[in-house]
Amino acid sequence: MTRARQHGVTLVELMIALALGLLVLLLAAVLLLSSNASYIAQTEAASVADSGRHALEIIARSARQAAFVNWDLDGIAAVSLAAAPASVGGLDDKEVDKASDGIADPRPGALNGSDVLALRFAGSGEGAEGDGSVLGCGGTGVGEQGSGWSIFYVARSGAGEAELRCKYRGKGGWGADAIVSGVDSFQVLYGIDTDVPADGLANRYLNADALNALDDALVLSGASAAARERERNRKTHWKRITSIKVALLLHGANHARAGSSPAVFDLFGRAHAEALAASDRGTRIREDQMPDALRMRERQLFSSTILLRNPAL
Repeated sequence: MTRARQHGVTLVELMIALALGLLVLLLAAVLLLSSNASYIAQTEAASVADSGRHALEIIARSARQAAFVNWDLDGIAAVSLAAAPASVGGLDDKEVDKASDGIADPRPGALNGSDVLALRFAGSGEGAEGDGSVLGCGGTGVGEQGSGWSIFYVARSGAGEAELRCKYRGKGGWGADAIVSGVDSFQVLYGIDTDVPADGLANRYLNADALNALDDALVLSGASAAARERERNRKTHWKRITSIKVALLLHGANHARAGSSPAVFDLFGRAHAEALAASDRGTRIREDQMPDALRMRERQLFSSTILLRNPAL
């Protein structure tokens, strides 16, 4: 009887099979890593986009509410309002404390030159929180006997993350809540109507420092400091504001752009940055000047021009 001879694979065949198997595994791993990186990038982009839209919506709602006056109240007169402080205010390259009164006692050297936007408005209804028809940026109602504030500024959380915060005055005093995190810069320009008589359209857009410089150049009359302050309130350029430009640069929580070149972000456009970036810190942000931990993250720039509904009396 002739027995059939059994043959196994040779060492060369075994090595070829192992090499092909490893190649398939390597290709599958590369594909998995690529898909995971794409998923992370898309998730980060969607998260940043949602945060930016949410922040702009809150700021725009508060800005349109700015300078609201409840004319149904007794004793309200345009003459008295003319001598009152402006209902729109701001600070350039500053940070405020959440417990301080309004924007008093500002701190210098805000994150990347971020600004402060302060918006004041009248309340409606009886009681401290009114009838619920007028709300501050923190969701707190404002009654007709008080004035509400929505103040936006950038500060770091306890974990060191930069946040855009909303400061407001509630029943227990001043407080602030975070709106969005991952902020690189928050910038504000104010559109003023310089026409005489005013036509309600902005002729110039200036930052807070430039507006204050115009006010400092005003010629004021009055025998006392209080009289001169009332005159300043009547003439202030802050009451000529008809629109507000806001720009917000946000980043994601994770690195999502490995291998890409560092980007440059001009928050109010290239022309503004080239002319004024040196004097208006934060209007141009360069990734190559950021700490290593913040580079190559998903970044998006959000901007809006908001027309004020009410004259800034």
